[in-house]
Amino acid sequence: MSFSIHAPIFVRSKTKLDFLPLVAVVVATVFGVTPHFALARESPLTLNYAQQLAVARSRQLIAQDMAVTASREMAVAAGQLPDPIVKAGIDNLPVSGPDRGSLTSDFMTMRRIGVMQELTRNDKRQLRTERYDRLADKSQAEKISAIAAIQRDTAISWLDRYYAERMAAVVAEQSSQAKLEIEAAESNYRAGRGSQADIFVARSALSMVDDRYSEIQRKVRTAKTMLNRWTGGDSELPLAGEPSIENIRLDLSALDKSLAHHPQISVLTRQTEIAETEAKLAEANKKPDWSIEVAFQQRGPAYSNMVSIGISVPFQWDQKNRQDRELSSKLAMLEQAKAERDEILRAHVAETRAMIEEWQSNLERSARYMRELIPLAKERTQVTLGAYRGGKSSLSDVLVARRNETDVRLQALQLQADTARLWAQLNFLLPVDVQATYPTLSTNKDLP
Repeated sequence: MSFSIHAPIFVRSKTKLDFLPLVAVVVATVFGVTPHFALARESPLTLNYAQQLAVARSRQLIAQDMAVTASREMAVAAGQLPDPIVKAGIDNLPVSGPDRGSLTSDFMTMRRIGVMQELTRNDKRQLRTERYDRLADKSQAEKISAIAAIQRDTAISWLDRYYAERMAAVVAEQSSQAKLEIEAAESNYRAGRGSQADIFVARSALSMVDDRYSEIQRKVRTAKTMLNRWTGGDSELPLAGEPSIENIRLDLSALDKSLAHHPQISVLTRQTEIAETEAKLAEANKKPDWSIEVAFQQRGPAYSNMVSIGISVPFQWDQKNRQDRELSSKLAMLEQAKAERDEILRAHVAETRAMIEEWQSNLERSARYMRELIPLAKERTQVTLGAYRGGKSSLSDVLVARRNETDVRLQALQLQADTARLWAQLNFLLPVDVQATYPTLSTNKDLP
């Protein structure tokens, strides 16, 4: 399988630097795979496309596909009759007397060859097939759960980088302002309108901003690394616009019903079905399977050859301590699987409701920051700056006002980042239909 997205190739020059990427693109296109770095030069990385890349390059999904295939193959094998058993031997060989060691002298000596076949009942074979089919269904449910987790974690990594870069931009803006304030303090000092202390205060403020910027840049690099872990793309590729985090795909009016189809709950449901099938198989094992044997016996040339036919039936003489207890064990495991599923569903519903409450509260708080707190902080800065220019305020007051404005903006961005994380966790509880959203998508182990 391959993953191919066709994009036009633009060649700006024939320099050596441009030649190798062009060759790579041409060769890859011939084989049906366009390298993602060629696309990276065309457009920023959107959240949807990052998820597409993460799903396409996941080795976990390939492992789940192999698990499904293994169970499907075993389902076919489990539905067949056991292999026949070929038997060969010598009966009644003399070990003493004049005929000792002879295969033809004594009339009772026979060379025997035969075949035995266990006749497993059809209903039992169907149950064995059904058990592996249920295992395949469980593996498929685990694959869907893995897709949801990949989409969620990729979205979180994308959003972490997006907001880290926005915070870095705010701190970089503050750094530029701090440098201008140093210049203003030095100019005022030379003109006799300020003190040397103002210069030191401004330089100290710049050092603090630079330290904060270093910390933010570390967060940006970490976020890029985590996003690259999922997409495998160029970590310097710019991100596209922020997705809307004000709506989620869950039906809040029927949350219990929606979460009953959550991938993790679906896995537990499939486990319950497996336990139910095993209980039925234990019930079927209370009826023994027969075996039939046919053998041909060859005697000496003076005697007649013979054919033997036999039937074997297991004697379940202690059924109450073997078959009945096996059935009781399987029924108990079935009830255990049901109870665990119900308990985890209840916990999942409660956790989801708590996240929804926090998400909605954060949206309200973010709106308050944008509507009230940030404008007030900007107005305070402007008023303090005007007073400083009029000689009614000190440079320290201006620096405090600017630092307060930056802190408020960073707090707003951190709140938006936390809200976006909650949105990603809620919005991708259920996986996006990858094939419907990305019709060109296919799992390809050769993706970077």
